[in-house]
Amino acid sequence: MKVTELEPTVSLPSSAGTRTSAAGTVTRAPSRSCSLTWLRCPVARRPTASSTWPSRPSVYRDVTKNIRHHCMSTRGWNRVIVEKPFGREPAELRGAVGPPVLPLQRGPDLPHRPLPGQGDGAEPHGAQVWEQDFRANLEPDSVACVVLSFKEPFGTQGRGGYFDDFGIIRDVMQNHLLQILSLVAMEKPASTSSDDVRDEKVKVLKCIAPVSLSDVVLGQYVGDPKGQGDAKLGYLDDPTVPKDSSTPTFATTVLYVHNERWDGVPFILRCGKALNERKAEVRLQFTDVPGNIFGAQCRRNELVVRVQPNEAVYAKMMSKKPGVYFSPEETELDLTYRSRYRDVKLPDAYERLILDVFCGSQMHFVRSDELREAWRIFTPILHQIEEEKTPPVPYTYGSRGPPEADELVKRVGFRYEGTYKWVNPHRL
Repeated sequence: MKVTELEPTVSLPSSAGTRTSAAGTVTRAPSRSCSLTWLRCPVARRPTASSTWPSRPSVYRDVTKNIRHHCMSTRGWNRVIVEKPFGREPAELRGAVGPPVLPLQRGPDLPHRPLPGQGDGAEPHGAQVWEQDFRANLEPDSVACVVLSFKEPFGTQGRGGYFDDFGIIRDVMQNHLLQILSLVAMEKPASTSSDDVRDEKVKVLKCIAPVSLSDVVLGQYVGDPKGQGDAKLGYLDDPTVPKDSSTPTFATTVLYVHNERWDGVPFILRCGKALNERKAEVRLQFTDVPGNIFGAQCRRNELVVRVQPNEAVYAKMMSKKPGVYFSPEETELDLTYRSRYRDVKLPDAYERLILDVFCGSQMHFVRSDELREAWRIFTPILHQIEEEKTPPVPYTYGSRGPPEADELVKRVGFRYEGTYKWVNPHRL
């Protein structure tokens, strides 16, 4: 797809350069923090003025006012993209999404955020396609738990000062993981329109009660004396982080969706930095088969949607190992996107969102009522953690996280066997 740049009307500070993506080619003027560029896309009916800026939430008010007064144009659509986090408190959210603080065309619908690394399996339509094949089994009696993981193998590495203002819950759990949860748990929308899809996501969020501290484990990574390079450094070794900081870099939380389909099924949200691998996935673990005659040889079946890296959907199940003896082993039915769709360019999250901006689609963006529900769920626990100065549990750089997190998820019904490792067939 070819995207043609028209004569730019305004250039505020932003990064310079030219980028080619699935959405087309965009050239930006050299600057530091913001850019406004006119673009013409074949699928867009009119030229689009796209304004983006990587800024702290504290400056949203001033930036949006200046865009309103100095950057708006009548030549086409004016669209603004705001990346999370949307501040530390709901009051900051209200200031960012409602007039007169953001007096642009769509008001409350404008603050959006990408879902980094979001694969097609975790998209609204993709989630519904794979879910319809398993819908009969997505019942409280069949699903033991749903685990949503977002793991990064690196620490803050010099940006801890910014991270310390928000912590892992605000930075990842309250937005990235909660968005994936709503996609997995939502019912089939009335249509494929953006509003119908987002209506169903909001219905899910409204069924979730605020988080309780008894259902949370917090952690903060420490250096590994045997590690190499950054692995030797803990979070508090970052020179931009206060030495007495208790900001968590890891969190595990258990949520419940109180509706007919999911009532009683724990949704386990796990996220953290400086862990043992890079991974974002959804894992539905099914209950034990009644009348199991193979005892400890059998493991629970699972349906896994791997969002990143190497997008895939696979069903893990027990199968007889080939040979003359009956020996059950874990195996999978695998749809690895890169193997199945070798000739298809899989766009990354930001490429997809840039194209959505051109087309005027808000499918992959967050609506203001979704943000309010996310704050309702997490604000009480965030205030409690900060007021009581809840100490995070130390965990070693490169580990799975605090053992206390494994104990929590085991208590609510998740069974970690540790006997199976998915192998990416693309690398075989």
